[in-house]
Amino acid sequence: MAREPRSGGGGDRDRRGRGPDRNTEREPGDELKDKLVTINRVAKVVKGGRRFSFAALVVVGDEKGRVGWGAGKAREVPEAIRKATERAKRTMIRVPMREGRTLHHDVIGEFGAGRVILRAAPAGTGIIAGGPMRAVFETLGMGDVVAKCTGTTNPHNMVKATFAALTRSTSPRAVAARRGKKVSDLLGPRKDAEPAAQEAASV
Repeated sequence: MAREPRSGGGGDRDRRGRGPDRNTEREPGDELKDKLVTINRVAKVVKGGRRFSFAALVVVGDEKGRVGWGAGKAREVPEAIRKATERAKRTMIRVPMREGRTLHHDVIGEFGAGRVILRAAPAGTGIIAGGPMRAVFETLGMGDVVAKCTGTTNPHNMVKATFAALTRSTSPRAVAARRGKKVSDLLGPRKDAEPAAQEAASV
């Protein structure tokens, strides 16, 4: 009697989200990028001994101004990452960016013992930030930013403090709409328009 061919186990592992192929498991039209910030093995002491599980921290973004974070815990690593990714997708926020590459202004974020300082940077600066904060900016799509952590280096608190800072970030258009003014009233005349106005006045 002929044996039926066994299905390969590697494909099952990839579909469960292990390894780089996890990023290819997407729904049509879904262009979100996820990054695993940290994964930690935790133990629960029970009567028969210790039960081990894994806690994952993931950030998700579309690289176009939207980003979110999520934490998940499960008995297996792929399941913990999947739970964290799903929660990150449900808690995404939109961050206003200047010229689509940096912040409009400097901002400070705090969460617990975590404290971060985010500074706007000129074009070509790149992402100058630590590991957890770098993952947030890369998935957000921010190309130029300088970030410094002055509190705890716990990844969870660093990510939450970074999101607290990004939530406080705003744009001149939003401020002008809130105050009932024009953007030009807040920012003043453009620098490249001043020489042209002076030249026109001297003619």
